[in-house]
Amino acid sequence: IPFHVADKYVPHIYGIVFTLFAMFYSILGGMHSIVLGDVIKYAIMTVACIAIGVIAWYHLNGHQLPVPEGWKDPFFCWRLHLDWSNIVADANKKIEEDGFGLFGIFFMMMLLKGVFASLAGPAPNYDMQKVLSTRSPKEASKMTGFVSIILLPIRYTMVIGLTVLALLYYHTLPLKGPDGVVDFERILPATINSFLPVGIMGIVLTGLLGAFMGTFSGTVNAAQAYIVNDIYLKYIHPTANNKRIISMNYLVGVIVVATGVFFGFLTNNVNDILQWIVGGLYGGYVAANCLKWYWWRFNANGFFWGMVVGIIAALIMPYVTTGLPLYWWPALFVLSLAGCFIGTYMASPTDEAVLKHFYKTVRPWGFWKPIHQLVLKDNPSFKENKNFCLDMFNVSIGIIGQLCFTLFPMYLILKMQTPFWINLSIILIIVFILKKTWWNRLED
Repeated sequence: IPFHVADKYVPHIYGIVFTLFAMFYSILGGMHSIVLGDVIKYAIMTVACIAIGVIAWYHLNGHQLPVPEGWKDPFFCWRLHLDWSNIVADANKKIEEDGFGLFGIFFMMMLLKGVFASLAGPAPNYDMQKVLSTRSPKEASKMTGFVSIILLPIRYTMVIGLTVLALLYYHTLPLKGPDGVVDFERILPATINSFLPVGIMGIVLTGLLGAFMGTFSGTVNAAQAYIVNDIYLKYIHPTANNKRIISMNYLVGVIVVATGVFFGFLTNNVNDILQWIVGGLYGGYVAANCLKWYWWRFNANGFFWGMVVGIIAALIMPYVTTGLPLYWWPALFVLSLAGCFIGTYMASPTDEAVLKHFYKTVRPWGFWKPIHQLVLKDNPSFKENKNFCLDMFNVSIGIIGQLCFTLFPMYLILKMQTPFWINLSIILIIVFILKKTWWNRLED
């Protein structure tokens, strides 16, 4: 940096610089450039991940990975029971500070959150944009299915590769911060800087920055679309011309990014903000996004108040609670759910014609009996969706398949041959079953 900045603010300066690049890219580029950019960035990231995996494989030759008993076991109990005392003394303290000691409860909250987030459909951000850009429901289903197959093995090749290098050479890495205390968030950059050769390091950094820009850009574009279309054009200036809409789009993008940078300065570490997003924020919005699919009486008023109550509660939560935000997920979900019900009954039901069109088109599960009966009056030959059991079966083995795709590169690089071949066999069986029960039965 060509000017003096206190050491603790150097990351903030670089973060703002990269954010500004990503902001102008996303605001000026639009959806087409994001999709094309994603293809290029995925190709770069694939090369980077495989290179890291090969380097880790090479360094592991002839060495025993210094990990506590049970580290390689994919199953767990209420507690992790990983004793790092004789390997990395600070690790036990870090695990307790971050709230991962009672891992069984943590996993249950993650599972609960994941189930409801999945029931809510594509998240109203980057994922939703990709789903809506497909040509048909069948293509949308294939796209979301391929995401796991394409991304998980590549992503976790990099994750386990960097993990192996960090564990092998932990005591040689410069991990102490300006205050002299070990900062575990320095492990990733220190490992990249110490063990990746020039060229590979450049590809890895390019891939990581590309992944950041891809997610960042999609999310910013989604925020612009919501604010400009759903607020500005609907309530403030419905007759705005294209030039004014574009200007507002630019302005909204800058404001959203500036707000994000401001909150970034208030964040102590990556884990805190990640836990708040997956625990607090998800708990605040997921109830409203679930009910819209499964309950005929739910309306826009209920959606609005469910979101408002949930998000306000999620924003207040860090200041009035202690412990992992994820542990407060059920309470936030219940508060948001209460807002949904109260808001729904404060307004009249959605127009009957709209409900019938939605039910005939989407054919959702859940509490739609009154609308189903109305549709039958108009069309006695209409068939309701009776694939619930089959769909739940596909979801169940799909979850197992995702876990196996995640474990695949880990077992490969760690040279755990028996688990590797068992894992690969399970993947092949699941692929065969889903080809029959899911792929061949997709409908438009």
